[in-house]
Amino acid sequence: MSLDIAATLAGTHPYDALPDADRAALAAQVDLQEIDAGATLYRVGDPQTHLYLILEGRIDITDEGGEVLSILGPRNSFGERGLMKDGTAVVTATAAEDSRLLRIPAAAFHALLRDHPRVMRFFDRTRPAARRRQDITTIALADLMTRDPLTCPPETPLIEAARKMREIHVSCIIAAEEGTVKGILTTGDIASRAVAEGVPFDTPVASVMTPDPITLPPTALVADVLHTMVERGITHMPVVEAGKLVGILTQTDLTRFQATSSAALIQEIASAPDSATLAKIVGRIPELLVQLVAAQNPHQVVTRLITDIGDATTRRLLALAEAKLGPPPVPYLWLACGSQGRQEQTGVSDQDNCLILDDAATPPDDAYFAELAKFVSDGLNEAGYFYCPGDMMATAVRWRQPVRVWRQYFAGWIATPNPEAQMLASVMFDLRPIGGNFGLFADLQEETLAAASKNSIFVAHMISNSLKHQPPLGLFRGFATVRSGEHKNTIDLKHNGVVPVVDLGRVYALKGRLTEVNTRARLLAAIEAGAVSTTGGRDLIDAYDMIAQTRLEHQAELIKSGEKPDNFMTPADLSDFERSHLRDAFVVIKTMQNAAGSGRGYLS
Repeated sequence: MSLDIAATLAGTHPYDALPDADRAALAAQVDLQEIDAGATLYRVGDPQTHLYLILEGRIDITDEGGEVLSILGPRNSFGERGLMKDGTAVVTATAAEDSRLLRIPAAAFHALLRDHPRVMRFFDRTRPAARRRQDITTIALADLMTRDPLTCPPETPLIEAARKMREIHVSCIIAAEEGTVKGILTTGDIASRAVAEGVPFDTPVASVMTPDPITLPPTALVADVLHTMVERGITHMPVVEAGKLVGILTQTDLTRFQATSSAALIQEIASAPDSATLAKIVGRIPELLVQLVAAQNPHQVVTRLITDIGDATTRRLLALAEAKLGPPPVPYLWLACGSQGRQEQTGVSDQDNCLILDDAATPPDDAYFAELAKFVSDGLNEAGYFYCPGDMMATAVRWRQPVRVWRQYFAGWIATPNPEAQMLASVMFDLRPIGGNFGLFADLQEETLAAASKNSIFVAHMISNSLKHQPPLGLFRGFATVRSGEHKNTIDLKHNGVVPVVDLGRVYALKGRLTEVNTRARLLAAIEAGAVSTTGGRDLIDAYDMIAQTRLEHQAELIKSGEKPDNFMTPADLSDFERSHLRDAFVVIKTMQNAAGSGRGYLS
């Protein structure tokens, strides 16, 4: 019996989106191929000549090490990765059963991508995030910074430093000792602090410079620079790696680039006079999320930019609180945990935070910090970062303590890893300083990681805790959906998709004593440090990217439809192709959970 190829394409996504005439023209270029079970269509490195559509049977996709990446069935397309790259297969495709396939020539496939944006978007979602189109603000500083910036010792006479700046036409000079940044001197500093004040020309730079300036690592994004500049009112950003100066990025360098709307929001936040104004500004986050997703930014960029807004809002509330209450009686540090701590906030976020106080704090001082915590927490809630259901907030006395008490907390959780200790330790291992004296946390973080990683019982409990959230895998290659309630027949992309990876990343960071807090950064660092196998780590990153990207796209679609964003997606909303890949991602997570549970998930 002859096959009506055009009709077959019309019933399969994304070819169903083609106009009838274009689909008929495509069908004329497509041929039918039958392949026996066990036969290989192509191997890694082979010339890639066709895109394939499965009519019957099963095709297994494996990497060069033989690890199964995908198991594909009828109505799944495959082969596009090689065609999009350089015409060379990047995976191996083998028939697990007798199969019938439609073959679309490479030239026809590329014509589809060129002429039909909907088809392009369908196949583009499966490409590695690093190759997607990015806005300039998502570029790392390492790619834009000026390397080997002008430096001088702090004791250099002011007139000598000014002459050096004039000679090479720069607006700043870094005061450094053995590569360590001690301060920065700009032309603005010379004008306002030296010339205007009549300071002698032989005055040391150290007397006029801005000491201990804000710095960023080369892995930070241009957006991070923009956000810091507009929030702090600075124009020069030294770039530091491992404590050593490696470059600088100035506002002048960035004038040719247009700031993203996230930077504009932060600029407004930095000068907001009250919490009501902040709430109006933060209320534009959903619109920003839609724009960022539409621009095909990778999930880790979208969540970083959105978290930056949460950070700026928190810092502005802290400043408003101090303006109302007066200066704090002792130094303090406001920290975020949860998704904000990991820089993974989306369109749905509650608040998880705490306060670390200087050990000089006395019981009477708590009245001030209780008021400060209430002011900030109430302001965050008003802005849409709703109160934590578990009361994991600085408003609770338990989470507003001096450094010595926090040391006792961590020591107790590690020594007695009961269920509550596991839960609390999991939350607190995601702590990230937001505002105040950052020095109050540095030693505490290092000490805790060292002590926890050495306690095999505690590590075992943390691994067990990381297996509580299971991916939604059902029988017969289906999904295990929510069975009842308002979210019936959906899958929870947060608790059954993202959270299991977050938990695994935390375990790897603990084993490797890694200070990274962001999940994706933890996985990359764990691979580098040997805390997880290279193959397993890379597979887990790919799975995480797929699920996290799907989650953001789901939220963006809800927002565009006038609904509130959530994490509950109906599998039927996805194409067969998308469902297959999403399920494969869940399989990878389950595999890595099994490996962690058996002791094979990391390398000692």
